[in-house]
Amino acid sequence: MKFARVLLIELPILSLMACGLSSGRVLSVQITSRQDVLDGRNFGAAGSYERITGLVHFSVALTNPRNDAIVDLNNAVNVTGSEVEFSADLVLVRPKQRGGGNGSMLLEVPNRGRARILSLVDGGDAALAQDAGDAWLLRNGFTVATLGWQWDSTGNDALRLYAPIAKDNGQPITGLLRGDLMPSKTLSEIPLGHFISGSIGGSEYPVCAPDDPRNVLTWRDSREGPRQVIPRSRWQFAHLMNGRLEASRRFIHLNEGFQPGKIYEYIYVVSDPVIAGLGFAAVRDFAAYAKYAKDAIAPAVRVYGEGISQNGRFLRDFLYEGFNADEEGRMALDGVLAHVAGAGRGSFNYRFAQPSRDAQPTSSIVFPTDLFPFTDRPEQDPITGVRAGLLDRVEADRVAPKIFFSNTSYEYWGRAASLIHTTADSRHDAEIGPNVRIYHFTGLQHFSGPFPPSPGRDDLASQNPQSPLPVRYFWRAMIANMDAWVRSGRTPPPSSHPKISDGTLVPLQVYAFPRIPHLQLPEEATAAYDLDFGPNWQHGILSIQPPRTVGRFPVLVPQVNADGNERDGVQLPELVVPLATYTGWNLRSPMIGAPTQRVAFEGSYLPFVKTKAERDKFGDPRLSVAERYSGKTDYIEKFERAAKKLIEEHWLLPEDRDSLLRRGESEWDEAMK
Repeated sequence: MKFARVLLIELPILSLMACGLSSGRVLSVQITSRQDVLDGRNFGAAGSYERITGLVHFSVALTNPRNDAIVDLNNAVNVTGSEVEFSADLVLVRPKQRGGGNGSMLLEVPNRGRARILSLVDGGDAALAQDAGDAWLLRNGFTVATLGWQWDSTGNDALRLYAPIAKDNGQPITGLLRGDLMPSKTLSEIPLGHFISGSIGGSEYPVCAPDDPRNVLTWRDSREGPRQVIPRSRWQFAHLMNGRLEASRRFIHLNEGFQPGKIYEYIYVVSDPVIAGLGFAAVRDFAAYAKYAKDAIAPAVRVYGEGISQNGRFLRDFLYEGFNADEEGRMALDGVLAHVAGAGRGSFNYRFAQPSRDAQPTSSIVFPTDLFPFTDRPEQDPITGVRAGLLDRVEADRVAPKIFFSNTSYEYWGRAASLIHTTADSRHDAEIGPNVRIYHFTGLQHFSGPFPPSPGRDDLASQNPQSPLPVRYFWRAMIANMDAWVRSGRTPPPSSHPKISDGTLVPLQVYAFPRIPHLQLPEEATAAYDLDFGPNWQHGILSIQPPRTVGRFPVLVPQVNADGNERDGVQLPELVVPLATYTGWNLRSPMIGAPTQRVAFEGSYLPFVKTKAERDKFGDPRLSVAERYSGKTDYIEKFERAAKKLIEEHWLLPEDRDSLLRRGESEWDEAMK
């Protein structure tokens, strides 16, 4: 693997579009392919679209104070005349006729290099090769840009950041790096890269000194359990090749095998850090270029940053570190839609940053993810006494965008989401700024589960079927609401989330879930911690691995009603007229070990029984379907009234009503099988 692919491009260059240095610090855009979307089909008033792939070349100035936050920038190996160049992959879907769109760009920060927002919102394929779905984004004139920001994204189709490495006066920089995972089956070896959902989410830094005594492997039974050191004689940096064990700088081999249900953590020596923080500069400068460059490849009046999960955390960190002002002090992103980020930021701008690492119940534990401050407005850390807010820097620079922080039920259990709207001691509700909205999408899980509902599989095998509630309808409404807010000042729906003051946000000890027979409940929710990675870690240098835990921030979870459904938030009709309980948690299947631990990302679908007789037989305290509704017609009428309310509150687009009603009919049919 090459860490310094600053200007590397492997596809043939079809054209070059040059841009001035004053245009958001974009030097040029190399176009590697250009295709009409669906053979030039027209999409409403926007007309035809084209899909462009290419490489954006950037330059940042070492002397500009707005780049001071980029860790190791002064140590870049390619400094030329106080400038550092780098590049990033780009996928662009734009109206073919210049000026033919609505003037708004949706700038997707891709999850582990994958472009997904078009298929999520419109329902077609991500590349628009065969199907554009209902083409809602295109029919409404949006330009959609997806920009690589992550140096360690993997796969042939992944969008990447090509950033230089850092050296200290020409000498290699070394340090300690850490990784962890809980296998779902016995493995003879594990990769050093981030292993997530059965695949590599981020490529590895190879070990640079295999025999260094600082290389350590431990195991433990749970996130907060004591670490047990595995003797060095029982493991090695090696990889099985054609039945033979070969030395490797990218894998760890354990003689007795890595066992399911145990957390293995490895610490090892690495060298040549990639300047990962240039990913922030890429997003900042591409947005500014689109807005302010006269010859931009995709001119826009407004740019909205969109990120899901890892990329929602990226956008929270982007704001916290003050990157929404470009080198000239101009606003980059006009709006931010950060979804399912919980209270998180991430490993995006550190020496030896591993952007793919997140925070899961049994892996990626105590990485620099869920960090104080959590709230948009300043709050006080009860442990250290520090007072700070997430938006302090963009507020000081007068470049604070309009913001939607949206979460599902899962993030309250798995991503400390309550901390974004409570005080850090979890005793009081926090005040939310006028340009911020916080939304809780009740009953949904981190990603939309399958319908008909089924348990998770492989590394995410679960005890219960996953929550199948779809997020697509909310995404379409959120984009429309953000565009109207920025474009014309139309106020979006107010924040909607659980609160301490009305009893809808509570400690786990008073979580009042109904006693459903044979259902195992979670024993804990993921906490956030005050961490100490060493004396210089606030400047991006992590020297203590694993970090010291200075203190713990308590987290709260949404309270439930007699059905076990959460009482607050933005509710689909499935929660207003339910056929099931939808939780923000699910537990690991015994087949993959640690069955008392929560499985990452998933909620649970727990259907009601059909009749009172069945309810009495099984001892289910929840009313049966027959006790709630006289039949399908009654159910659909109530479902339709709930959908109408969502339309009135701008949580459902009028054109999505019929689709949602068809979904309700399918859910009834499934429940009554």
